[in-house]
Amino acid sequence: MKDLTVGKESSLILQFAWPMLLGNAFQQLYNIVDSVIVGNYLGKEALAAVGASTPIIFTLISLIIGFSMGFTVIISQYFGAKNTNMVRRAIDTMNIFLFFSSILITIIGIYFTETILKFINTPADILPQAATYLKIYIGGLIFIFGYNGVAATLRGMGDSKTPLYFLILSTVLNIILVLLFVIVFKWGIAGAAIATVIAQGSAFITSVFYLNKTHKLIRFSFQNLNFDKFIFKKSFLIGFPSGLQMTFVSLGMIALLSIVNTFGTDVIAAYSVAIRIDSFASLPAMNLAMALSSFVGQNMGAGKTDRVKSGYVATLKMNLIITLILSSIILIFPGWIMKAFSPDINIINIGKEYLYVVAAFYLVFTTMFINMGVMRGAGDTIIPMFITLFSLWLIRIPLAWLLSKYFGYQGIWWSIPLAWISGMTLTYIYYKSGKWKNKAIVKTKPVEFIES
Repeated sequence: MKDLTVGKESSLILQFAWPMLLGNAFQQLYNIVDSVIVGNYLGKEALAAVGASTPIIFTLISLIIGFSMGFTVIISQYFGAKNTNMVRRAIDTMNIFLFFSSILITIIGIYFTETILKFINTPADILPQAATYLKIYIGGLIFIFGYNGVAATLRGMGDSKTPLYFLILSTVLNIILVLLFVIVFKWGIAGAAIATVIAQGSAFITSVFYLNKTHKLIRFSFQNLNFDKFIFKKSFLIGFPSGLQMTFVSLGMIALLSIVNTFGTDVIAAYSVAIRIDSFASLPAMNLAMALSSFVGQNMGAGKTDRVKSGYVATLKMNLIITLILSSIILIFPGWIMKAFSPDINIINIGKEYLYVVAAFYLVFTTMFINMGVMRGAGDTIIPMFITLFSLWLIRIPLAWLLSKYFGYQGIWWSIPLAWISGMTLTYIYYKSGKWKNKAIVKTKPVEFIES
């Protein structure tokens, strides 16, 4: 476990962020490997089917995963306050919630798969494959929820390295299995989904086995669990806005996809590849923001608010360097990057157009993430939620619909950076107001921490 309340801010945040970054990079490889192999061996229809499924999957899990952020904040603040008993009770409460939530969402998701795909204008030529991929993926949600519970616990207690090892293992397994199931066994798009579910399950199961053998405080077990209503309520108040924000973001992505879907399979396939590139490019900022949240949470819990600003400025500087490098690479080599996913020249050209517009504004997007990381670490999630919803639903979606009427699918691409600019501006204004400093959960003097 890592105490983030002492030491040089930039070094602590970077040391805490890089294992999460590397781990999430491997996690992103699940989808990237699927897309590369599917696009090259199963064709553009299958590639578009995977792309049509992704926002739906994110929507189904976003509320619960966002809710778990509330537990991370509480765990980090109690850990910073050295309160062992409350850390344990928070972990138990989170695990109970995630288990039952995963079962419920899996049942609902599988039952309504075809209905959802038809509702978002999924073309008939890709709908059967999209439904197959989506149902299999949803069947493995319990593993996704379980692993995120492990990772949320460890992040809150300052350990970002342990989850990395399990993700590396599962990613390697995913690559091997998807090659085997798709190319050798010829299982089609179902093979890609099965490989991913097995890989995600391996990450969760091995992490639980390891923790039960090595960590008394965070041992996972169905026996002697304590569901704490107070902690659940506090986690709900903190995490629900983040979860609601993530849900509306994912619903916004579905709304955006429904507009993209009207332009046919080639545009859907190109868009599905391009947003995976976006996701990969934004990983450093997302993980720096998560590290900053844990840093802010522990320091707010320890009463060291003076360190928060220094940590924020240090994170912005690191983000600036990393994002400029990634943006430059993507803007210089967009064709080569798109070609790795599909040999279809039309898909490559459409994807290049997207990247030329969007990648130039990555710094705006990543800065918004950093700003929100400070607020979430302090326990203030309401304002970031409203800012996100405003920039998405009142800026991006209306602009995407309007501009696509006059400029075709290229108009959709321009709606994305315009929404980012509004979101970044508003989050910075709120950060400067300082009102988020009054949202800390733990306000008592820290007591001596004794691990049991």
